Amino acid sequence: MSGGLRIAFAGTPDFSVPALEALLKAGHTVVGVLTLKDEAGRAELLAWRPDALVVVAYGLILPPAALGIPRLGCINIHASLLPRWRGAAPVQRAILAGDATSGVTIMLMDVGLDTGPMLLRKEVPIESYETGGSLHDRLSALGGAALIEALEDHAAGTLRAIPQPAEGVTYAAKLEKAEALIDWTRDAVEIERQVRAFNPWPIAETRLDGEQLRVFEARAGEHPLQQAVVSHAASVAAPITEDHPGEAVDPGTIIAVRDDALVVQCGLGRLALRQLQRPGRRVVAAADLARGLHLTGRRLG
Repeated sequence: MSGGLRIAFAGTPDFSVPALEALLKAGHTVVGVLTLKDEAGRAELLAWRPDALVVVAYGLILPPAALGIPRLGCINIHASLLPRWRGAAPVQRAILAGDATSGVTIMLMDVGLDTGPMLLRKEVPIESYETGGSLHDRLSALGGAALIEALEDHAAGTLRAIPQPAEGVTYAAKLEKAEALIDWTRDAVEIERQVRAFNPWPIAETRLDGEQLRVFEARAGEHPLQQAVVSHAASVAAPITEDHPGEAVDPGTIIAVRDDALVVQCGLGRLALRQLQRPGRRVVAAADLARGLHLTGRRLG
């Protein structure tokens, strides 16, 4: 648009960088970057006379006194299709939940947590082998482009803000390191999602003889006998393993060591662990980790 807008910007992590670059490339003037933690910050925002305040992955709820300063309002890029996954970790929670799609929402901020009216939504599929890192990067780039489209149409008066629907609200709680520990009694598909969602942080992990073993890449559904496993003491039928026909296998047991993976029995199905890391060592392929070790039949967890 001719002349460009005066934009104040609030955003610190990597996710915010494409949005800032897009604003500059589109010819808008970034008049300042701020924290808004105190009265001095709000006074600075007033002095800048911004047309809009763009907020990306900021981590703080803006005070009401700041929301009304820019004439076009405070515009936020959120990495989900609101109202699904309001909150701190929408990218990872979408993968963990097995969502088929994700996207970005450009919204006008209000006093709530990601509750403001929506200007624009852009949807993308979540690929079958998507990680938290790869989806983060895709949505970051998408958000920068969507921001320019929404900002300029909003300034021109051609874009109407739509309230978020009351149905479908979910919250994306902040990631905790404790969530990284793998529970091998779960479904292999769920554990694969955990591995993908938590790469590059906090990284899914298990234990091998009491030592941490971090799992960077894993695949479910690539092996036969996708059926439930019960303990040796259980009275119902247990699956037959590839390596020990007729024996029951507990969840977490390494049932095969292959060129491309360690195959681990889960509560339902099997998981192929491909990229792993022991403490103080580099990330390696499963075959490299297994070299010199007798892993078949040993139990993780």
